[in-house]
Formats: sequence, C-alpha cells, structure tokens
Amino acid sequence: MSRIDRLIAELAPQGVPLMPLGQLGEFIRGRRFTKADYVDSGLGSIHYGEIYTDYGTTASSVHRFVRPELKGSLRLARPGDLVIAATGENVQEVCKAVAWLGDEEVAIHDDCYIFRHQMDPTFVSYFFQTAHFHEQKARLASESKLARVSGANLARIVAPAPPLEVQREIVSVLDKFRALEAELKAELEARREQYRYYRDALVAFDAPDSLSLSLSRRAGSDGRD
Repeated sequence: MSRIDRLIAELAPQGVPLMPLGQLGEFIRGRRFTKADYVDSGLGSIHYGEIYTDYGTTASSVHRFVRPELKGSLRLARPGDLVIAATGENVQEVCKAVAWLGDEEVAIHDDCYIFRHQMDPTFVSYFFQTAHFHEQKARLASESKLARVSGANLARIVAPAPPLEVQREIVSVLDKFRALEAELKAELEARREQYRYYRDALVAFDAPDSLSLSLSRRAGSDGRD
C-alpha cells in the first residue's frame, strides 16, 4: 500500500468525494488589458495567450507588466489562485491552467478565469491536465472560430476533493515525475544535437579522422552484450 493509499484510508475512510468545482471555489472572470498597457515594470499580468506558450503547471513570476495605475480597474489573481485560459484555438487546448504561486497579486486578462479555492493550488492545476477533466470540458465547450468555456460551465465540472494532506502527497509524487521528465527531455535533446552534428559531418564527408575513429569505437562498444 502506498503512502497515498494509507493517507486516504486514514483521512477519508469513506472514499474521496467528487464535487463540482463550483462547490470547491469560485470563478472570477478577468478584465481586458491591451498591448498599449504593457510597461517594462509595474503590475504583473497574465494574458490568456501566454498560458499556452510561456507557463507550465505553476508560476511564481510573470513575463509582462501593465501600468500600475490600472490596478483598481482590473481583476487580480492572488497567490494560490488558479488562472485558466478560457479561450483557445480548439476544444482540445482550451482551459490550460497555471497555479499562481508568486508573492504578489497579478492582473488577469478577460479571456481568463481565476479559480479561487482552498485546495492545494498545484493539485488543482494537475487536475486540469487529466483525461477526467478534458472529457468533461469537451462536452461543455462552445466552438466557432475559437473554443470557449464559460465560468458557469467550469463550475459544473466534477473533481476529486481528497483531504489536503492527500493532495499535497499527490503533488509531491507528480512533481518528482515532472522533474524526471524534464531531465529526460534535456538528455534526449542533447542526443539529438549530437546526432545532427555527426550526421552533418559524416554525410558531408568532411569528418576529421578523430571523429570517425571515435564513432567506430562507440559503435563497437554499443554492439557488445
């Protein structure tokens, strides 16, 4: 029995409840800001497009800032909130989310929703990556030129709500897998670069003798049992 199983048996002996997200927190739509509002430093901001291109599961810093005097007219995510891109290119991509773990409030674009809750923020962000979430989202999304999911429909999505200690243990396990995945991707990319270098040098027939000798030795070594 894993530590997660033991914690569930101890803290949720009747099983982990499934609850609509609307009962676990509230959805708050962001407010619009434009490129003209960007400045070199000021109030941190998250645009819905950046969630797809610049952010992962969690974030503690932003890539862009807006004019600080806009703070009173914008909607702000607090530390621990989930920021959801509610508009996307297609149903498969829409609703990518990032848990905001920074120290300050940040302005959120109006094509995003803030999910304010009392759960572990990284656990909630991981949930938004699951097949269980995407299956429900696909039934609730509207699609014309862009795919969209409303706050009311997000609130209908059912999620597991284990005790907080269980959530944190799940996050700990998934974070380790995420770190391992990043290491493997870096190693794979290094191997790809190595392959491209050897390929280009050899196919062009300009490889130095030392490279050819090194490759021959490597091939002989890799072929041994």
